[in-house]
Amino acid sequence: YTPISRSFFSKSFGHGGDIGSGVECWRGYYQSLRPTQMGLSLNIDISATAFYKAQPVMDFALEYLNIRGDAPRRLFDQDRLKLKKALKGVRVVATHRPDISIRYKITGITSAPLNELTFDLDGTRVSVVQYFKRQYDYSLKYVQWPCLQAGSDSRPTYLPMEVCNILGGQRYSRKLNERQVTNILRLACERPDKREGSIVEVINRNNYGIDDNAKEFGIKVMNQLALVDARVLPPPRLKYHQSGREQICNPSVGQWNMNNKRMINGGSIRHWACVSFGSRLQWNDVSVFCNYLVGTCNNMGMQVSETPCVDIVQARQGNLEAVKNIYRQSAQVLAQQGLEGQNLELLFVVLPDGPNASDCYGRVKRLCEIELGLITQCCLPKHVQRAGTQYLQNMALKINVKVGGRNTVLENALLRRIPLLTDKPTIIFGADVTHPSPGEDVSPSIAAVVASMDWPEVSKYTCLVSSQGHREEIIADLFTEVKDPQKGVIYGGMIR
Repeated sequence: YTPISRSFFSKSFGHGGDIGSGVECWRGYYQSLRPTQMGLSLNIDISATAFYKAQPVMDFALEYLNIRGDAPRRLFDQDRLKLKKALKGVRVVATHRPDISIRYKITGITSAPLNELTFDLDGTRVSVVQYFKRQYDYSLKYVQWPCLQAGSDSRPTYLPMEVCNILGGQRYSRKLNERQVTNILRLACERPDKREGSIVEVINRNNYGIDDNAKEFGIKVMNQLALVDARVLPPPRLKYHQSGREQICNPSVGQWNMNNKRMINGGSIRHWACVSFGSRLQWNDVSVFCNYLVGTCNNMGMQVSETPCVDIVQARQGNLEAVKNIYRQSAQVLAQQGLEGQNLELLFVVLPDGPNASDCYGRVKRLCEIELGLITQCCLPKHVQRAGTQYLQNMALKINVKVGGRNTVLENALLRRIPLLTDKPTIIFGADVTHPSPGEDVSPSIAAVVASMDWPEVSKYTCLVSSQGHREEIIADLFTEVKDPQKGVIYGGMIR
C-alpha cells in the first residue's frame, strides 16, 4: 500500500479512475485504534484521494493547462507559473538514458525556454540542446518550452520535460478544481450497504487475526461491525408567523417545505439591483426571474420593493467594473430621490455558465462583501431559466437571513421548555478556523465566530471574522482584558 497519514491506498482496491487535469483517484482505507465506551475499537472507513497519474511530464502539462492538439511553440508566463506550482516537489524519472534510470525531485521550472539555457562544462558554455545531442544523440523537440529544474538554484540540474516521466504513487495535495471534485465524489460515493460491504472486505483482506504485531499485543479483531443501540429523536416543532395558514410545522425525517407558511420575521429590502454574467440568458429571462423571486419573498412575509433601484445590467464574464457601476449609479438615483446617504441593500448576481462560475463567485463576494459592504445573492443561469417554487422559496429563506430577518423559531424555545437554554438568559456561540489550502504557503488562517442575539429563541446570529497566523488553529484574539491605569479593565477581542 501507499501510506498517507493513517490511510493506505492502492490501485488494487479498484473503483478509481481519471478525474481530469492529469490527476487520478485512488481508493483505500483509513484505520486507527480508539479507546471507546465499548473498549478498544478499530475504526476503519473507506477513503479516496487524488494522485498524480504516472505519465510523461509533457502529457501532464498539456492536460493540466487544457491545451488541445499540438503543443504551442511557447508557453505564456501565467501558464508557466501555474505549471511550476503544480509540479514543485513531484518526483520524476529521466528516460533519455536507456542504460540507467535516474530519479529527480522537481524544485522549479526555468523562466527561460530550453533553447536559451546554457551551463558551464569544463570551462566552456554549452547549451542544453547541444549537450543532449552530443552526449546522448537525443534531438530535443520542444525547445521553446521551459525546462524542469532539480537541485538547488546555485547548482541546478536542467531536465527537458519531454525526457521525464512522473513516478506513480504520489499524492496530489493541491486544491482540486470543480470538475475534479465532482469526479472524485462520483467515484468515491457508495450507498451505505455497499460501503459496509467494502469495509468488511478490507477487514477480511487484511486478516488481522494472523498479524504478528496484533498477536504480540493480544489484539483480536471481530470480522463484523460493532452494534450500537440507536434512538430516533422527536423532531423539534417549528413556529412560523400567525398570518400564514400553517403556523406550526412538524418536520418529517428532517424535511419540510414553506408551502402555506410565512417567515416569523420578514426582513425589508427597499433598494435592490441585478447583474447577469450569464451569456446564454436574455434580458427578459433575468427580469422575469427577478419578478418571481421578489414575489416569492413578499408572499413569504418579507417587504421587498417590486422594482430594482437601477435597470438590470447584462455584463460580459468577469467584468466586475459593472458591479461597481451599479453601486455608484444606485447612490446617484437615491440621492436624486432625496434619499442621500442610503445605499443599495442587495445585489442579485447571475453567475456565468460552466467552470467560470466558481471563479466569478469568489471575485464578486470579495468585491461586494469586503470593499463595498454590499449583500449579494448569487444564482446559476440554469436556475434562472427554470426556477421552480421550491428553489425560489429556498432562495427567499437565504435572502431573509442575510438582511437580518428570522425564518422560524423553535416552539419549545417560545414556551421556555428547553432545559439550560431557556432557564436563564443564554448566548450560543459557534467558532471555527479555516486554513488555506495546501500549497498556499503565505495565506493567513481565517477565524470566524457567530453568536445568538435573540434569547430565548436563539434563531438570529451575528458574525465576525478575523485573519490570523498561517495554519494557527487557536483563535488569536477571542477575548482580551487589558488593565488601563485610568479606565480600569478594558475588554476586547472578537467576543468582547
